[in-house]
Amino acid sequence: MTSHLPDTLGVRGAKGGMGRSSRNANGESGIAAVIFDWAGTTVDFGCFAPTVSIVETFAERGVTLSLAQARGPMGLEKHEHLRQLLENDAIRREWKKATGADPVPGDADVLYEDLEPRLARAVKRHAGLVPGVRELVEELRAWDVRIGSTTGYRRRLMDILTAEAARQGFAPDAVVCPSDVPSGRPLPWMCFLNAIRLGVYPPHRIAKIGDTPADIQEGLNAGMWSIGVTLSGNEVGLTEADVRMLSDVERASRLQEAERRLLAAGAHYVAESIGDCRAVLARIEERIMRGEHPSREKARQTV
Repeated sequence: MTSHLPDTLGVRGAKGGMGRSSRNANGESGIAAVIFDWAGTTVDFGCFAPTVSIVETFAERGVTLSLAQARGPMGLEKHEHLRQLLENDAIRREWKKATGADPVPGDADVLYEDLEPRLARAVKRHAGLVPGVRELVEELRAWDVRIGSTTGYRRRLMDILTAEAARQGFAPDAVVCPSDVPSGRPLPWMCFLNAIRLGVYPPHRIAKIGDTPADIQEGLNAGMWSIGVTLSGNEVGLTEADVRMLSDVERASRLQEAERRLLAAGAHYVAESIGDCRAVLARIEERIMRGEHPSREKARQTV
């Protein structure tokens, strides 16, 4: 549905800003932090660094994966991503045809050893900021909202990616990797560690933004508001140039299917772009001020 909220983030104060002057009956002042995903949400429009790297890694063993197959478990820690791919029936058949044997658990370890150096090169190539990210983050910071982030990449890869993003003006207050916690998505540990590092509590004052079902489930499991973005993400899976080439009918169809998958995962809201998250965050701010908490049972909406 189309938002009728103003373009500015705020819903409080004389100018509609997210200032800290107003508080609800519980003494809370609204959104205190936003936790962003990386590939497909804030950088790497279309989420190509992991996708292409995974396809190439399997191809080295004579196993052909489509981009759609490689995207399937996106959002998970990359070793777990590989493990789940090897459990896919179609991929198992291709693996046996190419190698002469069914995949075994240790194959994911070997694949990851080959994948990580490919990813190290790919994340640098695909580190461009998604349009609207820098502007949204600047606006959030202007209203004292802390900026966190979670990812499916391990720390070595994130050191490369965060350096590239910082050069473009995006530097979150917290960057948490699966290697920093007991387990990655969809478990909530990365979100919890973000909250600790950002000094923000309770979790219903935090919004999580991502482009995969795993992102959505991570936020839900942490008791946070979960927002899905579609156009730049894994679920649409196109470059900016390819998006511009779509007909209106094709674009609407792809966005509708991406929305369906993110809503099915439990998203409280789905937005087409990071820029559209301004209106979503304003709506969440209003709900927090009314004393509402995120819930799996709340009606889901698109913006």
